[in-house]
Amino acid sequence: MRIEQLQAFLAITETGSFQQAARRCDCTQSTISRQIQSLEEDLGIALFHRHHQAKLTVGGERLLPHALKICQEWQLAHQSIETLLVGKQPELSVAAIHSVCAHMLPAILQLFCDRYPHVQLRVTALGSDRALKVLNDGLVDVAIVMDNRMITASSELVVQNLYQEPIEILMSATHPLAAYAPVPWTELVKYPQVVFKDGYGMQRLVQEQFSKLGSTLQAVLELNTLDAFRGVVRQGKLIALLPKSALIDIHNDPTLAARSIEPIPHSGINLSRQVVLVTSSDRLQIPPIKFFCDLVSEQLTGDRL
Repeated sequence: MRIEQLQAFLAITETGSFQQAARRCDCTQSTISRQIQSLEEDLGIALFHRHHQAKLTVGGERLLPHALKICQEWQLAHQSIETLLVGKQPELSVAAIHSVCAHMLPAILQLFCDRYPHVQLRVTALGSDRALKVLNDGLVDVAIVMDNRMITASSELVVQNLYQEPIEILMSATHPLAAYAPVPWTELVKYPQVVFKDGYGMQRLVQEQFSKLGSTLQAVLELNTLDAFRGVVRQGKLIALLPKSALIDIHNDPTLAARSIEPIPHSGINLSRQVVLVTSSDRLQIPPIKFFCDLVSEQLTGDRL
């Protein structure tokens, strides 16, 4: 059973004529006849008495209310998709890592609201792994995260590189490492750290680098907010490896200090993270989502070193 068959059935019912129904459906009378014949074969019952005027049979009378309901629902579904494709969606949901939410998204969100004032924005700060999970689960439309090729390497996902930024050390202004600029890895590995909780890309990045260097990461505390990191590090004993964008206003706090790290031994490469925007190809067909992604790409793409 196809929607065109039910539409033809209703057109004949309303006009009482196969010929007039063909005009209403903008097709030939033979096409209308074939559609009704096929529908009758599917249902196993005649739907019309074919005289000078088409009248419903008992089977046709039984089908009529169902056909009306199905076609009405189809029309509503069609209208709903049309409004979606012209940008009339009720909301747009974004999951982003904390530093992006705090320092980079506010201006972008204002530009989006100026263009789509009737679309409600919902922005949630999450770790990269969690943000990608809720994206895959369909709970958000866009994720702005640390790149993780194990998760983003999917044919359904569209990944846009935004920027790469160095990892620096947050410490108390009186910490011994504050005497270095930059801090050697041989000194860095000696001190206990506060790290992001499991599920955050930063924890995985730091763990992997220490493992490559054959060192043990002394992770003594796990947190998930930048304010919490600052409060703990301010006490003087612990340090934290954080992206530079999370430390852009650190100079306003005389109790804290940030230091760069020497290039990774034997490679000469600076420890850094790649930030990407991730969405799905079908979502990019929706104008507000496409506009938001283009805004983020325009504002954030580049080298932030």
